[in-house]
Amino acid sequence: MSTEPMQEGYDFMAAAFEVYNDMGKGYTEDIYQEALELELVDRRIPFKAQAELTIHYKGKPLRKKFKPDLLVFEDLVVELKAVSALTTEHEAQLLNYLKATGKPVGYLVNFGCREKLEWKRFARTRKISVNWRKLAV
Repeated sequence: MSTEPMQEGYDFMAAAFEVYNDMGKGYTEDIYQEALELELVDRRIPFKAQAELTIHYKGKPLRKKFKPDLLVFEDLVVELKAVSALTTEHEAQLLNYLKATGKPVGYLVNFGCREKLEWKRFARTRKISVNWRKLAV
């Protein structure tokens, strides 16, 4: 992976940390999303909220679309949460987005954790596919 996608991930996470440091915990997911969108605009980080991502079955597009919370820099799929802790179901949701769309990297960001911003980064690799199967069982 080139350094540019890594830098984009760092830039995105810096914005997420800024939102968490300013707001703390206790708000709902939609409040954090709105604040994060404002922070991304301030930092001139390109994003789309609730972007519709096409899913294919045997090469044919399905009418049903995935709508992750944010698509940042065109290739980073972001799923936001405001829960006490991330679960394997949350991970599976993001991994499904990556698998179905072919996007290379995803971030699962939880603003609801008591002590700190909780986040996980996932990259599409063969290992991730194996993990995805394990999570889906």
